[in-house]
Amino acid sequence: MRPAALDWSVDNCTIARAMVILGERWTLVVLREVFNGVRRFDDMRVRTGIPRQVLTNRLTALVGQGVLRREPYREPGSRLRHEYRLTEKGLDLWPVLVAVLGWGDRYLADPEGSPLSVGHRDCGAEVRVTLRCADGHEVDEPRDVLPRPGPGAHRRTP
Repeated sequence: MRPAALDWSVDNCTIARAMVILGERWTLVVLREVFNGVRRFDDMRVRTGIPRQVLTNRLTALVGQGVLRREPYREPGSRLRHEYRLTEKGLDLWPVLVAVLGWGDRYLADPEGSPLSVGHRDCGAEVRVTLRCADGHEVDEPRDVLPRPGPGAHRRTP
């Protein structure tokens, strides 16, 4: 049986476009740090072990894509530096990181568990990502979701 997905083009796929921004190995690690409140270059470099030039490149790319913004700061007696803050576009990636964390916790955590958890600020309960359809139904099984052409889909020409 021929998959229906072969009938439409993926040339303008937004997953592929997102992976241009997010797909490099260190990008989600940098975002994890910023979401955790680690916003300064040296703190990130020491905490993660990311090579200096790689971290510079990742931060530059994330600023260039509008995911992070640079905010100036100056420690007493030091030169002007910048820390990195999430933009609205960056904050919208939080569910992605929570989903990756959940997947990693399920399949990759050490026997004693994950070194990171996320909780609801108001009640303290653990936060996890759930899928819902536009009518509000929770979708528990991946096989209950059907990929289909979106409004920007183009018919593939043979």
